[in-house]
Amino acid sequence: MEKMTLAERVQALEARLGVEFSKRDLALEALTHKTYVNENRDQNLKDNQRLEFLGDAVVDLAVSHRLMDRCPGVPEGELTKMRARIVHEEGLARVARGLRLGELLLLGRGESQSGGRDKNSLLADALEAVLGAVYLSGGLEPALALVDRCFGEVVEEVASGAGRLDYKTLLQELSHEKLKLSPRYRVVAESGPEHSKVFEVEVCIGETVYARANGRNKKEAEQSAARTTLERLRAAPAPESGAEVAPAEAVGGTSPDDPPA
Repeated sequence: MEKMTLAERVQALEARLGVEFSKRDLALEALTHKTYVNENRDQNLKDNQRLEFLGDAVVDLAVSHRLMDRCPGVPEGELTKMRARIVHEEGLARVARGLRLGELLLLGRGESQSGGRDKNSLLADALEAVLGAVYLSGGLEPALALVDRCFGEVVEEVASGAGRLDYKTLLQELSHEKLKLSPRYRVVAESGPEHSKVFEVEVCIGETVYARANGRNKKEAEQSAARTTLERLRAAPAPESGAEVAPAEAVGGTSPDDPPA
């Protein structure tokens, strides 16, 4: 693929994206890494850094738009976290690999020999540059459509889980913010027959036991204990190290699907 002409690279990109660039120089710019420009100044090419800057905004806009459509009523803070689960370096690089984008890139000799065509950072930047080029060449609609095709499946996966709050993650964030510590979970008791066990879990932050809760499995008990700890941590200052708190309600008293207090 490294022996492809510049025109052949653009044609291959169009075929893989399912788009036609009205400004083909933008497509070539999107495929051009700064190391290639530095080694081939006689070709008068531009590197893809400015297009990457624009494409970063395009993908954020497109994913935000789809999440708002897919998740009515979900607050801004949660939408931001959902978007971050979709738009990140590894996720962008995964899409770029699916398009076999690496083999189309123009790289400097050293970058190419050091495996640059498969580097997450380089692939993610190149994909954003391509999205920026699609936007400048054809406008917002084809850019949104391309993001939908590239990220639609993962957007759906993230959106479909929006109604189920992860109290352990929320507690992790609040605990780091307030106490600079991570919560720990421990099974303290098991009861009932083998086919219908009840697990009692306690959550500690530092040396303090914040809550205990029961559940039909460890995950349910941990989520219930995390929810109770969230409520107490939000409502009052942290108790002194080593303090004990009353255990949470048993099975059925707290559901991980309920909205937080």
